[in-house]
Amino acid sequence: MEILILGGTAFLGRAIANEAVARGHDVTCLARGTAPAPERAAFVAADRDEEDGLAAVSGREWVAVIDVSRQPGQVRRAVRDLDTRHWVFVSTGNVYAAFDRPEQSEDAALLDPLDGDVMESMEAYGPAKVTCEQLVSEAPSSATIVRPGLIGGPGDASGRTGYWPWRFAAPTGDDVIAPDDLDFPVALIDVRDLAKWLVTAAEQRIDGVFNATGPATTLGEVLETSKQVAHSTAALRLVPLDRIAQLGIGQWMGPKSMPLWIADPEWRWFGTMDTGRARAAGLVTRPLADTLADTLDYERTRDVARQAGLTDDEEREVRSALDAER
Repeated sequence: MEILILGGTAFLGRAIANEAVARGHDVTCLARGTAPAPERAAFVAADRDEEDGLAAVSGREWVAVIDVSRQPGQVRRAVRDLDTRHWVFVSTGNVYAAFDRPEQSEDAALLDPLDGDVMESMEAYGPAKVTCEQLVSEAPSSATIVRPGLIGGPGDASGRTGYWPWRFAAPTGDDVIAPDDLDFPVALIDVRDLAKWLVTAAEQRIDGVFNATGPATTLGEVLETSKQVAHSTAALRLVPLDRIAQLGIGQWMGPKSMPLWIADPEWRWFGTMDTGRARAAGLVTRPLADTLADTLDYERTRDVARQAGLTDDEEREVRSALDAER
C-alpha cells in the first residue's frame, strides 16, 4: 500500500511510520523537517500552513492518508487537495463536552467546533479537533476517526507516563511524593499499540468513530506497578490534596506537577473511555507493566527535560516542608 502520513517524524507519527514500514508498505511522511523521517520512509518537507503546502503530494491517489493535525486549516486543505481511498484521522478524547462520568462512548456529547482555521492556544484544542473531525467525515472516501486517551510509552517526551517509574527508580529520599487520591481513574494507551491499530485501520479501511485507550485502572495501581518495574524499595508518601495545592504543586503536567492526576471533580473521568467498539475492530493493548517498564528504559536515556513531575530539587523541598510539619 502507498500510505501518506501527514507528520510521521514525532512521537505518534513516527510510531505509525515505523509500523507501516515494518509491514512492507510504501510510506511517505510529509512534515516541516524539524526531525528526520524514520528509516525506509520517504520524506517530503512542506509547511501545511501554506495554502499550497500539499502540492508535492497531490495529483496522485494514495491508498490511505493518516493525519494527526490539530489545526482545522491544515485538515481542510488536506481534504481538499489530496486524493485517497481512505482517511485515518487521529483526534482526541478532549473533544467530549464533559468528563464527569466513567467509560463514556463515542455517542457522548461533543464540544462546539472551533470557528476558524487556526487553533491559537491549547485551550481550543478540543474544539479544534471537533472541527477537524467534521472536515474528515465530509470527505468523499471512507474514514477512521480515532479518539485516543493519554498516549504513553517509549518516546513520551512529556514525561507523563515515564515520571512515576523513573521517580521510583531514582528516588531523592526514602519515599516518593504522590497525591492522596489512589482511586483516581487512569487509562493510557501505549503508542506502539495505537500505531499498530491505526495502520490496520488504513489497511482494512475501517469506517467509523472509535475511542482508543487502555483499560481503566487507578493512580494507585500505576504507582504500585511503577515501583515494581523500577525494583524500588522507596515508600510512598501520600500528601493530602489541600496540602498539594498549598505547596504550589500542579496537576496532570507542566512544571512542578503530579502527572496523571487531576483534582477537579468535573475532569475526574477524563482518562477513561468505552473502547469496546475499537477492540471489536481489532485494537489490542499490552499490559500496563510492559508499557511502564519500556518507558522507564526511555527515561534513563532521555536528553530533553520532562514537561511533567517534580525535579529532584523540588521533591526534596516538598519533603523538607512536610517533615517540618511533623
